[in-house]
Amino acid sequence: MFFNSIDFAIFLPIVFLLYWFATNYNLKLQNFLIVIASYIFYGWWDWRFLSLIIFSTIIDFSIGKKLLNEENQKYRMVLLWTSIIINLGFLGFFKYYNFFVDNFITAFKFFGNNINVNTLNIILPVGISFYTFQTLSYSIDVYKRKLEPTKDIIAFAAFVSFFPQLVAGPIERATNLLPQFQKKREFDYTNAVDGLKQMLWGFFKKIVIADNAAQIANEIFNNSADYSGSTLIVGAIFFTFQIYGDFSGYSDIAIGTSRLFGFNLKQNFAFPYFSRDIAEFWRRWHISLSTWFRDYLYIPLGGSKGGTAMKIRNTFIIFIVSGFWHGANWTFIVWGALNALYFLPLMLTNNNRKNTDIIAQGKLFASITDIFKVLITFGLTVFAWIFFRAENMGHAMDIITEIFSSSVLSIPSFIGKQLATMTFLLIVFFMIIEWIGREQQYAIAIIGSKWKRTYRWIWYSLIIFLIGFYMQSTETAFIYFQF
Repeated sequence: MFFNSIDFAIFLPIVFLLYWFATNYNLKLQNFLIVIASYIFYGWWDWRFLSLIIFSTIIDFSIGKKLLNEENQKYRMVLLWTSIIINLGFLGFFKYYNFFVDNFITAFKFFGNNINVNTLNIILPVGISFYTFQTLSYSIDVYKRKLEPTKDIIAFAAFVSFFPQLVAGPIERATNLLPQFQKKREFDYTNAVDGLKQMLWGFFKKIVIADNAAQIANEIFNNSADYSGSTLIVGAIFFTFQIYGDFSGYSDIAIGTSRLFGFNLKQNFAFPYFSRDIAEFWRRWHISLSTWFRDYLYIPLGGSKGGTAMKIRNTFIIFIVSGFWHGANWTFIVWGALNALYFLPLMLTNNNRKNTDIIAQGKLFASITDIFKVLITFGLTVFAWIFFRAENMGHAMDIITEIFSSSVLSIPSFIGKQLATMTFLLIVFFMIIEWIGREQQYAIAIIGSKWKRTYRWIWYSLIIFLIGFYMQSTETAFIYFQF
């Protein structure tokens, strides 16, 4: 079920009313309703894959209970690896089986040997990369004794399948979200209104910014052989805003929806395109995934405590694995490796923690130096996104080759220039609002809060009007549904 669908517009009010009025604030009933609603939400796409979520829930719940009283370290390790192998096994089969088979065949052909290994027509379960990492965080934290395992399987099932963030995050830690299912929740009007505002801004990002930018980006990338280097740069820039509006928009809707039910999810995007270096960008982009890899992969590998060789190795591992997490394609691996190359100079010179504050905090304008750093970082990010968007490595290299040709000096020309002009103006408006609200959890958190009611409603009506005006007649999937 898509957030931007009629189905969800009907589904959400029904669940909301049942949750707050039919359960009589009974915690177990509320949690049970969330489980049922979440299974309906997920099963709306394909009910057969509910078995994967249910199986993963039962396995990790059972392992958590066994870890509670188990003192034998070897057996504890067996239990942990059972959870890791089962969860990553499912993820690996559905997401990466054909990738490895294809590359296995290619490798043998390179050495002059032909082998016959069949690929499978596998459907990738929506959200499997997200809920797999969410359940793994539970097993790992219980193993490390950072979290006491729950004895309430309904609360745990609700944690694993919580519908607002089930299919595209944020990837919540058990230490943050699970305890919220175990304590009484009462309706908070202020929190609910704040949630609605964040949902509104999320829908604006998705429908007004991402979906419009997608039309231009798709036209240029899908017909890249017909366009000049300058036009391809335009396509890359529009894709840069498409993926940000699409993914951060989903996160805003998910976080806002959660607040309607009394839950607080962690911020997943913190205005990443205002970053002054790549290290800051990765502290602000897809925060739940970046911190997951940091805590469960980078630090266990030794982090940055070892020598230079270990630092370089660990940096490449975390970025390449992060790229591979996004999809079974060499383009994602190269995208990750490229970001590692961007990151290395900062780490090796101990400047990777230089920009931890908010740019121009407390000020309206940034300094010339900061503006220059932001533009450089943005340019590097746009270039990396080419690999992320390209269909394969050959496609990516063709685009880059054309960009570095003399055609880059030509005037961009492509189908849909009128739409591109209007979308560009919308992006400018969007980025101005993001800049004004960059010190908040989301851009419009406090904008208009001190205005007179008339002006405040004019402001919200403008956003609603733009959403309605640019709403497409057919549902448009979120980019990260494919991951």
